[in-house]
Amino acid sequence: MIEIRAGRSTMVLRLKLQESVNQKVCAGHGRCRYTFSLFWRDDLVNNTRKLTLAAMFLALGQVLPFITGQIPQIGAMLLPMHFPVFLCAFFCGPQAAAVIGFICPLLRGVLFGMPVLIPNGTAMAFELMTYGFVTGHVYRRFRTKTPAAVYTSLVCGMLAGRVVWGIAEVILLGLRGTGFTVQMFLAGAFLNALPGIIAQLILIPLIVNALASKTIQ
Repeated sequence: MIEIRAGRSTMVLRLKLQESVNQKVCAGHGRCRYTFSLFWRDDLVNNTRKLTLAAMFLALGQVLPFITGQIPQIGAMLLPMHFPVFLCAFFCGPQAAAVIGFICPLLRGVLFGMPVLIPNGTAMAFELMTYGFVTGHVYRRFRTKTPAAVYTSLVCGMLAGRVVWGIAEVILLGLRGTGFTVQMFLAGAFLNALPGIIAQLILIPLIVNALASKTIQ
């Protein structure tokens, strides 16, 4: 089956291709219309579920940082905004997670003033976007969604996102005439964030594995 997801017109193309194939297989027994109406309904249900979950994860990204009391130092340790982005990657896929990851810190900066949009919020936007896309993409490559697949995807996303965060900080701080050293990168990406990293490695796989039957892929 050829499936192209780019709007209503391409969905019609998919249904027509499915119809021609079914007509050859069922030899005109009249079951084809039911078959592709079922495909159409399944796609609508999946897209609706993904959209609903993505909106929920975006909302969580706005609310969870309140547990740190809006204190940047505590937020940098516990990383509450990272959790919904990683979960979005597992349950909604890489594209949706990348969009949610990019929007989340920017929207929160506008609504609540934290994180400060430049440089922290902007750097976080690229960081969380990378978390979502890399984690979701690696996870999708696994045919069997085992705990090992969850851990591998999570670690790959965490590492890639921190590299992108470091690059973004170098560029943004460089534009302001401020340096960004290796020591600052290691402290911000790993040392100060160690409690949050440990919590992510423990809690996120538990949540994903517990809800594995509900995963949308």
